[in-house]
Amino acid sequence: MKKTLIAILSGIFVLWLLYFAFVYFVPYSEGTRSGELIKFSHKGVIIKTWEGEISQGISGAQIFEFSVLDSNDEVIEKLQEYEGNYVKLTYKERFATFFFWGDTKYFITNVEKSESPHFRK
Repeated sequence: MKKTLIAILSGIFVLWLLYFAFVYFVPYSEGTRSGELIKFSHKGVIIKTWEGEISQGISGAQIFEFSVLDSNDEVIEKLQEYEGNYVKLTYKERFATFFFWGDTKYFITNVEKSESPHFRK
């Protein structure tokens, strides 16, 4: 009976480990998005995550929501600096996420400040 219980628990743990590895290492898609950075905040009650939004249109009707991992300090600093400006974001979309990573499946890996196509001089 003990061997069966240990085998079942070991199997469940291995499946959980495989799921975690799949979510962590296998991106669903990668790409870039551009828009005006309208929000970037550190939110949460118990587990705080970095969340943000860019507006991809003049009217603000097209909002792209994203998350940033806590370990990505360079991106966090740039996003805080560029808030209110037009930015180009490089992201990885994952199949799923964990509550301690962020609210969205889109994780920013790089950010660049760029010129707005709407308000050129």
